Order: sequence, then C-alpha cells, then structure tokens
Amino acid sequence: MHHHGYLWAGPKEAFDNEALRRPPYSVPPPSWVTDDPSAERLFRRYREVAAAFPTVDLPPLETAYWLIKPSSLVRGTWREPKEAAAWMGERLGEFAHRFATDQERDPVRLARLGGSAIERLASGGDVSLGIYLERPCYLSVALVTCSPNRSMPGLACPIQT
Repeated sequence: MHHHGYLWAGPKEAFDNEALRRPPYSVPPPSWVTDDPSAERLFRRYREVAAAFPTVDLPPLETAYWLIKPSSLVRGTWREPKEAAAWMGERLGEFAHRFATDQERDPVRLARLGGSAIERLASGGDVSLGIYLERPCYLSVALVTCSPNRSMPGLACPIQT
C-alpha cells in the first residue's frame, strides 16, 4: 500500500464545473435522436465530458478517481502515511497566507488535519481537503491510497512504485 498526493489551486468557477469533475455515465444518452436539438446538445456534451474527465486536472468529486488521471498530476508518492500527511501539511502551510479566514490558518487546526490524515491513510482511506483562498480561488489537496484503493479497488495505480 502507498499514497499519492494531488494538488489543484485555481478559480472557483472552474472548480464548480461539476460535469468535468465526475465520470460520465456508463450508458451514453441516445445518439439516434438527432431531430431534437436539446437531445443533440446532450449527446455532444456527454462526448465532451467523456473525453475530458480522464485528463482534466480538476479534482474529481470522488477522491479515488484521481487514480485514473494522468500520472503527471501525481505530486508525490509515499509508503508511510506520516510522510504523505507531512507533504499535505507543507502544502497547506504554503497556501495558508491566502486562506479566506483566520480560523483556517490556525496552526493548531492545521496540525489536527495532519494527525487525522495519518489515521485515515493508515486505515486505507483517502484524504481530501478543500479550502477557499482569496476570492474567487479554491485549493484542493488530496492523498489517495493505492494498491488497492479501499473505495474503488478496481482502479489501477497511475504510477507503479
């Protein structure tokens, strides 16, 4: 078992595009309904999302889906939960001056997040944190347990360690 780290910081407007943050339905909408403009738009949107979801760098709605993204999005890999949580803590520290509230910057709170991340990773779970930055930006930091992932064991590891 090991853990991959992911980080995304960007406009809240991009983060809010949930269609690109969820995998497409396994059954596409019918393409044969071409005389209905709304059905044709729906089918085109389905194809767009199906093509973009695996490669777009936006954080997926379900943390485990980071594993199907390109390996170039992996920011680090660790065997020990403590090392992965330390990386997360360092990233939070780098962005803390941009957090939207003083409460989110609180060092005690950040230390607690690191401690709970260690526990969660040690039990085979994933960790996903989202924090508002100076408006209108958003920060997403995720640690995904791999080989196998507990919530989606069928997903392959993007990087063999």
